[in-house]
Amino acid sequence: MARSTPEISNASMADIAFLLLTFILVTTTIEANRGLILQLPPRSEIPTREFEVHERNIFKVQVNSSDALLVEGQPMTEVTGLREMVKRFILNYGADRESSVSPEEAIVSFKTDRGTSHKRFVEILDILQEAYYDIYAERAGVSNRKWRELTGDLANAANRGIYDKARGLRPDGSIEIPMQLSISETARVGQD
Repeated sequence: MARSTPEISNASMADIAFLLLTFILVTTTIEANRGLILQLPPRSEIPTREFEVHERNIFKVQVNSSDALLVEGQPMTEVTGLREMVKRFILNYGADRESSVSPEEAIVSFKTDRGTSHKRFVEILDILQEAYYDIYAERAGVSNRKWRELTGDLANAANRGIYDKARGLRPDGSIEIPMQLSISETARVGQD
């Protein structure tokens, strides 16, 4: 007499797979992307006034779709000197007739093509912001890193005082050295 082998029912396999999938989905954590941290201007119902910006007060930085860098119309292969160039431009105080009249009027313009990589965009944006942070840190008498830590806690009155002093807050509320970083809308490849 031959012995029969017991059969395993496959009917509950779908239920087990579904429960396993549900368990994995519930227990898995996915890190959320934080994106870029940029401070946007406050929303205002008051129309902004238009004013003329002289060409000498604009420091132009462009990155094309091949991630090639163009600074003030000149190609740059390395970014090592860009931070110092931006600082010299901002703190010119009218000394060089080809550069900004004052830090208050200096604007750093950053423009990219649609094909520019995110990595290159962030790299150049960081350099441009770091130039301003260097200026502020030097005026506050702290390191760049300490400056960034200090700005994380502006609710602290001491930190706020240092922050306002470094940026040159005036009694009328204007700022001597505002971070005027213009990030232009991306252009299609080959357009200005």
